[in-house]
Amino acid sequence: MLTVVNVEKSYRTGGMFTRNKQQVLHGVSFECGNGESLGIIGESGSGKSTLGRLVLGIEQPDRGSVLYEGKPVRHRHVRSGNMSAVFQDYSSSINPFFTVEEAILEALAMQKPLQSDKRSKIDLLLKQVGLDPSYKMKYAHELSGGEAQRVCIARAVATEPKCIVLDEAISSLDVSVQIQVLRLLKELKEIYHMSYIFITHDIQAAAYLCDRILIFKSGKVVETVRVEQLKEVESDYAKKLMKHLITF
Repeated sequence: MLTVVNVEKSYRTGGMFTRNKQQVLHGVSFECGNGESLGIIGESGSGKSTLGRLVLGIEQPDRGSVLYEGKPVRHRHVRSGNMSAVFQDYSSSINPFFTVEEAILEALAMQKPLQSDKRSKIDLLLKQVGLDPSYKMKYAHELSGGEAQRVCIARAVATEPKCIVLDEAISSLDVSVQIQVLRLLKELKEIYHMSYIFITHDIQAAAYLCDRILIFKSGKVVETVRVEQLKEVESDYAKKLMKHLITF
C-alpha cells in the first residue's frame, strides 16, 4: 500500500540567491492499494511529474509524507526491490554504452542468484515484453522507440517490484505503439501482480489501464473517480478532460 499524506512542495524561482518560491504541490493526499492501477491525470505543468519524483523518493516533500507499507520512501531500503519506474525519455534511460543485457543486469545487481540464473531471467523478460532474446546484444541506438521502451519496462519489472511509477511512459511513442505498450503493461500487471502509478495527460490511456483516476490540476487533487464512473465526474475541469475520452 502506497500512502501520500498532505504533501506540499515548492521550488526557488529566479536564481539560487532569491527567497522567492513557487509552490507546485498543495496538500496532496491519496492511496494506491496492492495490485491497483492508479492514474494521475492532468495537463502539462500541473505538478504530476513532481509528485512522481516524491513517490519514488528522488525528491523529498517540504511537508507531508510518502509511505510504502507504512515506512517512508525516502529510505532506500524501503524502495529497493519494492518500487521501480519507467520514464518518458527512453532514449536517455538506457546507458548508450550498455547492451540491452547489461542494462537489465544493472537492475538485477541488487539480487543474488547465480549469474546464469540472471541471464536466463533476461531471456524470459525480453520474451514477456515481446522482444526476441537476441535483442540482449543490441545497443540503445539500434532500437526503435517502441523497442527501447519495452526494454525499459523489462528492466523495471526485472526485480519484480510491488509498485511501478510510469511517468508519461507512452507519450513519446507513435499511437499504434502506444496501444501495444498499454496492452503489454496490462499483461505484465497480471503476471507480476504489481501496482501502477500511471502519470499521464492522456485520459484515454488512463481509462484503458487504470482502476481509479486522480484528476490533478495546479498541484491539487480536484477529483478521484473509478474508471467505470468517469462519465459521472462532477468538477468542470474533469468534465473538460472527459470530452477527449475515446475508449480503445
